[in-house]
Amino acid sequence: MSTKRPNKRPRPRRRQAGFTLVEAIIAIVVLAVGLTGVMTAFHTVAKHSADPVVGKQLVALAQEMMEEISLKPYATAANTAPAGCARDTFNDVADYHGYSSSGVCTIDGVAIPALASYRLSVSVVSATLAGVSAAKRITVTVTQGATSVTLVGWRTDFAS
Repeated sequence: MSTKRPNKRPRPRRRQAGFTLVEAIIAIVVLAVGLTGVMTAFHTVAKHSADPVVGKQLVALAQEMMEEISLKPYATAANTAPAGCARDTFNDVADYHGYSSSGVCTIDGVAIPALASYRLSVSVVSATLAGVSAAKRITVTVTQGATSVTLVGWRTDFAS
């Protein structure tokens, strides 16, 4: 008998599958840099996400006050002084001149706790509007922190 072995091919050396330590570290660094950028973008968006809400609240409060003043009669009438931030005794446009409130309250003077950080001020000044001398310029300013909204409106004595 022959001592020859059957003709077998030598097995090729099998390459190991997986990552080397250096490749894994580089992948971690690249992912960390990418995630840092994404998280910075999310942080910036989240930090300013309430700004539009505050802006809308400022405008809504200013519009509400402007409408309340504009619906009052133009002619000056006697009234009693209001208590606190109440406006229930204001019976004409001129009564609102100099009104200011730290925190927002209802017309009856009930404070609204959710709006305690807002400040409101009103100015009503007699002026001439396009040749109409019986006019009053109404300026309403609402402030919250460093953000403020100012609305300017006019009320004329159209009934006279």
